[in-house]
Amino acid sequence: MTSSLLPLYKPLLLSLLILNTHISPILSSYSYNNNNYNYNHYPPSSPSKTSKKILNPIDACWASNPKWSSNRQALANCAVGFGKSALGGKYGKIYIVTDPSDDAVNPKPGTLRYGAIQTQPLWIIFSKNMIIRLKNELIVNSFKTIDGRGVQVEIGYGPCITIQDVNHVIIHGLGIHNCQPGKPGLVRSSPEHVGRRGGSDGDAISIFASSNVWIDHCSLSNAYDGLIDVIHGSTALTISNNFFFNHDKVMLFGHMDGFVADKKMKVTVAFNHFAHDLIQRMPRVRNGYTHVANNRYDKWEMYAIGGSADPTILSEGNYYVAPDNPALKQVTKREAGGWKNWKWRSTKDYFLNGAYFVQSGWGNCTPGYLPSQKFTTFDGKMVPFLTANAGALKYCYIGKPCIA
Repeated sequence: MTSSLLPLYKPLLLSLLILNTHISPILSSYSYNNNNYNYNHYPPSSPSKTSKKILNPIDACWASNPKWSSNRQALANCAVGFGKSALGGKYGKIYIVTDPSDDAVNPKPGTLRYGAIQTQPLWIIFSKNMIIRLKNELIVNSFKTIDGRGVQVEIGYGPCITIQDVNHVIIHGLGIHNCQPGKPGLVRSSPEHVGRRGGSDGDAISIFASSNVWIDHCSLSNAYDGLIDVIHGSTALTISNNFFFNHDKVMLFGHMDGFVADKKMKVTVAFNHFAHDLIQRMPRVRNGYTHVANNRYDKWEMYAIGGSADPTILSEGNYYVAPDNPALKQVTKREAGGWKNWKWRSTKDYFLNGAYFVQSGWGNCTPGYLPSQKFTTFDGKMVPFLTANAGALKYCYIGKPCIA
């Protein structure tokens, strides 16, 4: 596939653009359950329906608007924290995925990979519910949004998503699960370039040497390696409103302890629900700065927040429910000695079932957000309400509010 072939597909793309406001997704009976994965799974102890009126600042920006689908790109205005500036495909055309098939080398128009590798900005949406089994890792190009709102989209049972050496990527509203390592071989990363890859690790989302990335309202579980890995000097990221469950090593921030480029890493982790059957790394931070704000933690099996190479971590307004095992009540775990000088702070957190956070270090630990990045953080007691809609939204219909 070369750029000279793109004009051949313009009539198809134009016709899909015309249909953009007339898509009729089939949502009423779709459900898929395999290997303990249920796309429609919601937190087991969500508050009552009245709590849905208490929205976190991201959801308040768009989710109660019944006309959200008439201006999908407005979602790009709603990020908070270090990933606030992620544009995704805000200034690009709508690209509609109509075909769940995949070809890692010569993807067809209408497939997810064909849209994700293009060089121009694109806002990628889906015409119907679909399960996408990728043949090899999906390499996402710069200035792309993958937006699953209005339908139910799963990526799983094969290699999953790679964000490498790019910037301005938004991933929203996907179920990503049962991810497997990619095999060595050819994978297309742009219309003009096919490269030989050494094989991916089996992460649900791997973010490598990239910046201005926002991962929001995804449901993630059961990957071969991590659910979200942020490595090799990646920075300016927000990970928000996601529902994590049934996994061991949830999130890793940093390539290796001695990897100097990761010292510039800045990540915001906000309004996520770390739910049942999670063991560790929510996240584990090797280097850099991480703001962990207004997240819900339900009974980790080893620890919740870890680190190993003098990272700075601010835990603000989180809701920590410790496991019943008396030996596992501590939220934190340091993977190296000399940690008493590391800046790890807890403020406004709410601790249940004996949970406790071991603080360390001294001096300023605030995020240092730009004015545009700042957002209100609430007392930890409010978190069950703020995270009640975490994950890919089940009842998000075109023409109706996604959160009533």
